[in-house]
Amino acid sequence: MTKKDIVQKIVEELNLQPSVARKAVQRTLDLIIETLATEGRIELRNFGIFQVARRAPRIARNPRTRERVIVPERYVVTFKPGKIMEERIQHVDPTKARIKLSRQLQAEGTSGSGLQ
Repeated sequence: MTKKDIVQKIVEELNLQPSVARKAVQRTLDLIIETLATEGRIELRNFGIFQVARRAPRIARNPRTRERVIVPERYVVTFKPGKIMEERIQHVDPTKARIKLSRQLQAEGTSGSGLQ
């Protein structure tokens, strides 16, 4: 689903003008970004928690040349789903949803359920 799809759903369900729905969705996303940038955390009840986390600098290797490379510190956004989201995700029908399987499951050729 894209932002455009979300806007379209809101237009249909709330009978709003597309421009109003588009502005509301964009403003919501902008506020989430602004809050993360200034406060580092935003909690949306029954949805989840977005939080800024620091990744420490580290030494890695260039896989092609095997040369050591310094990876500088960086900040990333993490997400912890809320209880309601966790419960709903457990009931997703994998035949109807596009679910990305882990590489290990794909290599094993399993359906992702652990059962064959």
